[in-house]
Amino acid sequence: MTVTRTEPAVGARARPGHELVLRIASALVLAPLAIVAAWLGGAWFLAFWTIGAIGVLWEWTRLVAGRMAWPAVIAAGLVIAGAAWLLAAGRLEATLAVLAAGALLAAGLGPPGKRIWVGGGCAYAGAVLAAPALLRGDAQHGVVALLFLFAVVWMTDVFAYLVGRAVGGRRVWPAVSPKKTWSGAIGGAIAGAIAGMVVAMWAGLPDLPILGIVSLGLSTVSQAGDFLESALKRRFGAKDASHLIPGHGGLMDRLDGFLTAAAAAAALGILRGGLHAPAQGLLIW
Repeated sequence: MTVTRTEPAVGARARPGHELVLRIASALVLAPLAIVAAWLGGAWFLAFWTIGAIGVLWEWTRLVAGRMAWPAVIAAGLVIAGAAWLLAAGRLEATLAVLAAGALLAAGLGPPGKRIWVGGGCAYAGAVLAAPALLRGDAQHGVVALLFLFAVVWMTDVFAYLVGRAVGGRRVWPAVSPKKTWSGAIGGAIAGAIAGMVVAMWAGLPDLPILGIVSLGLSTVSQAGDFLESALKRRFGAKDASHLIPGHGGLMDRLDGFLTAAAAAAALGILRGGLHAPAQGLLIW
């Protein structure tokens, strides 16, 4: 499917206030849902992120292959649902193996010339489910790890937007994301690092300087995830992944930075705390 990229009219572009209102309204709905799901854990949490993962899978596949990839979407969606069931049963190693096999299956079912892209979409969507679930599965530190991650990513996003609009200046990567500035990137990174340390202080965690560095790193990774998704949309000529969320486009547009930060946080936590205690590995130094 070929998507024609069109630029909005000049009058339509100059509505930053309207866009900000939509972003805030969407955040006021989505953020509490994510926090409540993290707090409740269990089936509610897995259902929340399973729906998000399947939504991301649909958006990615629609973007890269259109209707030709429906068999791959159905198969990969069933794989993600199966992975959620394995997570609920605590079979973490099996979960990762099923998601890896699902990516290969989706690639095999994808249309010729798009198979790698379709398989990559299954892996990307699988990470939407697996990374938060692995962190939340740590009984002692899981909730705090997710609140820490939410604070870093959300404050990075908000202040990158606000500082970038207020200060402006040189663009980071204009060929991919022409609106993102170095001032916004730096402002967002500083805000994300501070937000992570505030959550760490609230939770009574030790080693605040190290957690400040971790927060700064996750903030940077989250911004890299934003550029990654922008590059994908640019590659396939789309402005937004979909129009599910007012002011944000689609789920991919909302979760791009969170996904990469969550994946990095989970990987760091697993390296330090093992597969069954990644939140501890992330937060306790």
